[in-house]
Amino acid sequence: MHELRRGEDVPDALAPYLEVDRSRPMHECWVMGHMVAGLDGTAAVGGRVGSLSTSPDQALFPRMRQVADIVLVGAQTVRQEGYAPVRLSEEAGRWRRRRGLSPTPPLAVVSRSLALDWTASVFADAPEDAPTHVITCASADPKRLAEAEEVATVVIAGDERVEPAAAMQALAGRGRRVVLCEGGPTWLGQLVAADRLDELCLTISPVMGGDPLPVAVTPQGAGLAEFDLKGTMAEDHTLFLRYERRRGRRPR
Repeated sequence: MHELRRGEDVPDALAPYLEVDRSRPMHECWVMGHMVAGLDGTAAVGGRVGSLSTSPDQALFPRMRQVADIVLVGAQTVRQEGYAPVRLSEEAGRWRRRRGLSPTPPLAVVSRSLALDWTASVFADAPEDAPTHVITCASADPKRLAEAEEVATVVIAGDERVEPAAAMQALAGRGRRVVLCEGGPTWLGQLVAADRLDELCLTISPVMGGDPLPVAVTPQGAGLAEFDLKGTMAEDHTLFLRYERRRGRRPR
């Protein structure tokens, strides 16, 4: 057991995440989750995560998208948080170009019902070279599916519901090697249950008393998934933890 002590300053909080080798995923592509929680494990306050996010987290959260080929998020989170297309700094865009990536990763919205506002910024303002994706299932309402196809790149992943494994296979088939999932808890839990989460970047915010909603809601009977702690950072009273899925072990 080791006692965590304050160490040297990290000039750029993003740097440790940029140095991670994500070329060897467990399955089709490397899937990383990025979430924030209070000290009591709560993942939202009043239905939104914004009140949990501290200044250090707010500074790092959007920059983490730099490493992703696509940013994945559940429909409920898109509605509640008012998502917009991904925007990166010019420096981040240059970093991506040097590595053969598109300047901006597209956003992918997971939705079975397709009960989405197709005029919202997340669709209407998406750049031509990074159109928003919609991941849904074959049983989705045909009328809503047609509406989605007019404003987004539609990916069918599953028959009656969106299947995490099928979704990751489809994204990998489109060249998306690193998938960044920003929630919500239900979708993250499904990824864990399907053994599709390679990495979890978890911010611990110094607050308690939020909604009774955990970081991940795993389906009943899914079992436990084991992770190894790979990195820690702290700024002010905010703690940043990085975990990777323990190799050779499956949910039990």
